[in-house]
Amino acid sequence: MPFRAESGAPALTEFDGTVLLPAVAAGVYRDELSQVILAYKHLGSAGLLRPLALTLAQTLRVALAPGPPVILVPVPTSSAAFRRRGFSPVQEMLRAVQTSGSLAVGVSIGDVLAKKASWGAAGGGQKGLGAGERSRRVRHSMRLRLIVPQWGINMARAAVCGRRVVIVDDVLTTGATLSEAARVLRAAGASVEGAVVLAASRAPAPESNDI
Repeated sequence: MPFRAESGAPALTEFDGTVLLPAVAAGVYRDELSQVILAYKHLGSAGLLRPLALTLAQTLRVALAPGPPVILVPVPTSSAAFRRRGFSPVQEMLRAVQTSGSLAVGVSIGDVLAKKASWGAAGGGQKGLGAGERSRRVRHSMRLRLIVPQWGINMARAAVCGRRVVIVDDVLTTGATLSEAARVLRAAGASVEGAVVLAASRAPAPESNDI
C-alpha cells in the first residue's frame, strides 16, 4: 500500500517537521520488494521490469494530484553506474510505464537531469553513508541536460520552466538525492510538487495514514 514517506527522510523535512518535499513510496525497502529491485538493478532481468513498472504505475496513479499537465522527471544514473549496468533503471521503468499506456492524460516524462561528470569519479556509492555524508556527497551533483549552445537555448530549462514536476526514483533513504534533484529543477523554474519512489528504507510512522 503506497504511503507518505518523507517523514523518514531527513533531507525532505525541517527539524520542526515542515515538509520540504512530499514523497510517496510504493512500499518499504525490505523482503521481496528490495530483492526484486536489487536483482533488476544488478542483473537487468527483463522479467523483473514488468512487475516493477506495474508497481510504479499504480503508485503514480495514487500520488499524482489532479490539475494541469505534470512532467515525471527520473533521477539520473551516473556515468559509472551506466557503464557498469548498461542501462538506467529508473528511466527504463518509466519507459515501460509509458509503453504500457498507464500514464494518465496530461502526464509526460522529461529526462532532463544528468549527473555531473565529476560526481563519483573517486568511486564508491552512497550505501552505508549517514544522512550528513550523503547530503555532502550529493550536493551539486546534478545539472540540466539537453543544452544546445549553438542556439543559446537550454531545452531542458524550457521543458520544465513553469511546469508541474514530480521526481521519480527507485529507493528513498535520507532524501538527499531527491533534494538535490528538486534544487536543480526549481532553479530552472519548475514547480516541483513531490516525488514518487518504488521503496522507502523506513516504514511509515504508526500514526501516519496510507494514501
